[in-house]
Amino acid sequence: MYKNCIHTALIFICLLLCSSMLSATTRLKVVVVVDGLTEENLILLRPYWSAGGLRLLSEEAFQTTASFPHQVYGGQETMATLMTGTTPSHHSIMSDYYFDRDERSLRAILQDDNASGIGTGSQLSARPLLSTTITDEWRIRHGVDSKIYAIGLQAGGTILMAGHAANACCWLDEASRKWVSTSYYSEGLPSAADQMNISGRIDLVAEREWTPRMDISMYNHPTKEEQKRGFSYLNKNNLLQCPAANTLVIELALAQQADRHMGEDMISDLLLLQLTTLSPKAQSDAIESAEQEDMYLGINQDLGFLMEQLNKRIGKENYQVLVVGRPIKGYSRSTLELANLSVNHFNTDRASALIGTYLMAMHGHERWVDGGYGPYIYLNRILIEKKRMSLENIQRQVANFLMDFEGVQVAYPIHEAITSEDKESIYRRHAGDVYFRLQDNWVIDTKDDKTFDQVIQSAPKVPVLYWSGTMTSFPDGKLQATDIKELIMNY
Repeated sequence: MYKNCIHTALIFICLLLCSSMLSATTRLKVVVVVDGLTEENLILLRPYWSAGGLRLLSEEAFQTTASFPHQVYGGQETMATLMTGTTPSHHSIMSDYYFDRDERSLRAILQDDNASGIGTGSQLSARPLLSTTITDEWRIRHGVDSKIYAIGLQAGGTILMAGHAANACCWLDEASRKWVSTSYYSEGLPSAADQMNISGRIDLVAEREWTPRMDISMYNHPTKEEQKRGFSYLNKNNLLQCPAANTLVIELALAQQADRHMGEDMISDLLLLQLTTLSPKAQSDAIESAEQEDMYLGINQDLGFLMEQLNKRIGKENYQVLVVGRPIKGYSRSTLELANLSVNHFNTDRASALIGTYLMAMHGHERWVDGGYGPYIYLNRILIEKKRMSLENIQRQVANFLMDFEGVQVAYPIHEAITSEDKESIYRRHAGDVYFRLQDNWVIDTKDDKTFDQVIQSAPKVPVLYWSGTMTSFPDGKLQATDIKELIMNY
């Protein structure tokens, strides 16, 4: 009798625990990565938020900041770090491109010759990404029936959000005004995206005009031109840099949620979205124009609409939202000039040519340098091996030579760089023979990099907002960008 009572009690307790776990299950987690979002701008613009969206998040969400433990060049390495919880030295994504030694030319970091573009000629996938991502571990934890989708504005960022295990992803192609994708994912182009393409919704939005949401005098930092004339753009001329682009992402996200019934059962689903704060005139993350402020106002409305709809469809208690910024640009020339600082340019192509001339004078008239990209110089290893010369000695000579260049703070042979303070920024297989870091207020200027007027900060900080209708606790203290994956998975 006593044993039977104990047995019954244990069963009852187990049922209670199971019931508690089920009721606490987050049916849908929404991760929103916003390019250029900064804590300073959230504070600056908070008085202008309408109900919902960023206002709701700033008032009810747990807030903190996260810093990046590696050099940031404004490329895809930041998204990879957020999604994998690791650094470029592990996940392999150092920037948007890398120098292919075999082809002696630049290659897109996510180029995959075995993948086909859907609606686009680009052959891209997450296959080059070496670390597991949020989506991979989400799939392992929640099973094959969990629905995982990524929607964004750029191919690289969206694919990195989708990781290896998403059902599908899609991004907005500016030229065709269509949602496009890659064959890498099992579902290809999501049906909701295909339906929006067919409907003509994107063309309709593209033909509209973007004008200020408020009287121009109400903005904090209108330019002199904006003070006189305001601002006005046809969306189609700047489709990926206007509030309408963010709105289209949110509209598709809601269409996808409805189409696949995301968050409507007890299997947790994951929806990842990429938005942007960067307007046509934006030279940096700093607010320097009314149009940039207007981008934030648009995001506030879009997120408010998203949450309002999810409240109606699946209930406030059944989903969570995490919003995190992603650094794209540093301080612009105009911002630095206000602080009586200047921007200086380091031309990697010119540096490579000078290094080639130097090595010719040292070792003979040969092509000693294959090229340069980003903070790397790539030597002609085939020639060096053919001449039976020490690669490390040549790397050392080049590093010492680079140290005499104006603007260079430090230069290392690659075997020393991977043990230096910058080691987390370097993936050895894609790295050059010599790595260099510039002094403050210097930027890398190459023919392949069009974002010249920016100073990328070391360890930039981004805001993190985590909202839940039921959450009562949150990890204390500041975060690293590498903590975001754990945050999404376990809170």
